[in-house]
Amino acid sequence: MARLVMKFGGTSVANVERIRNVARHVKREVDAGADVAVVVSAMSGKTNELVGWCREAAPLHDAREYDAVVASGEQVTSGLLAIVLQDMGIQARSWQGWQIPILTSDAHGSARILGIEGGEIVKRFAERKEVAVVAGFQGVHKETGRISTLGRGGSDTSAVALAAAIGADRCDIYTDVDGVYTTDPRVVPKARRLDRIAFEEMLEMASLGAKVLQVRSVEVAMVHKVPTFVRSSFDDPENPQPGTLICAEEDIMEAQIVTGIAFTRDEAQITLRRIADKPGVAAAIFVPLADANINVDMIIQVVSDDTTTTDMTFTVPTSDYERAMTILEGARETIGYASVAGATDVVKVSAIGIGMRSHAGVAARAFKALADKGVNIRAITTSEIKFSVLIDAAYTELAVRTLHSLYGLDKA
Repeated sequence: MARLVMKFGGTSVANVERIRNVARHVKREVDAGADVAVVVSAMSGKTNELVGWCREAAPLHDAREYDAVVASGEQVTSGLLAIVLQDMGIQARSWQGWQIPILTSDAHGSARILGIEGGEIVKRFAERKEVAVVAGFQGVHKETGRISTLGRGGSDTSAVALAAAIGADRCDIYTDVDGVYTTDPRVVPKARRLDRIAFEEMLEMASLGAKVLQVRSVEVAMVHKVPTFVRSSFDDPENPQPGTLICAEEDIMEAQIVTGIAFTRDEAQITLRRIADKPGVAAAIFVPLADANINVDMIIQVVSDDTTTTDMTFTVPTSDYERAMTILEGARETIGYASVAGATDVVKVSAIGIGMRSHAGVAARAFKALADKGVNIRAITTSEIKFSVLIDAAYTELAVRTLHSLYGLDKA
């Protein structure tokens, strides 16, 4: 007998009529004989409203009380779905994170799941064939008994972690798209839905700009080897499309050299010029940024002809650009740079594919193709299964389309 977790995002439960549509998807699986746990997000826009109320109440508010407020959105949705399922004749009950319980760290607003005690849910599968409707995005810190939340997109992580905890055969993530695409279809109309993608590839795509899944949910799925489908909740519940399966690399018969092209506009470039080329300089730059929780991505160091000075270029999230510049200005004497320059009109474009491991010259082909189109590359980073280039934002669509065609991703 199959056991599965079904997760539905905010747009899928935006109103009672859409919740009824979700219930029809759940009923299909129950009628097929499956044991089902459902994880739900808050109604679309509700979390933003709750966050706004917290900020209106006090700009500097208690993070524990913030969690108590914002977790209520999922509580409403889980209760409503349980009511609709019961009205359809299906045994169902709602569960809040603390009732299961989903145990987390005490980092309120961005807690991490430490463990899930899913025994009672499994027991009710056997005794009552009861559907568990679980409020996503939340848990409880055991030592204090306080409600905690997992950060934006945390319902995806809740769902995959619950699937691992109850030994589910798979986790189906229902959203407003019908799967994972080779790139953003709004940029490349010929983008194709992938039938399968490896955990590692999806992790790279999620971290590099693809918004289909939250990064942490992919990490959990990969660690616990939970097969995960991305599917559309707006499909006909009686005839749903297969979506995209995220699975282990060995479950993919023949890997493409490049599986997808991702891009993110959340990049800012900083360059420090004429720094003394001596031990400890890199630490003087990057330790203060790390202490301020500013994530540094691409790093390029160029030593001058006289080998006594160097230029250092790196990227940070756009939202942290001003803070980073302020920190670097404050550390000018310690670092000893001559000048600093920055740019926020840049984009990172990445090609991802497990097939890169066994093929040489994959990135070189991209560099030539972009050069032929007149696209200047500001910075480059590579890893075993991806490479990224930093370019001027004005060339985003041209670069993405060029690489998508170069690797044959627009061909069926």
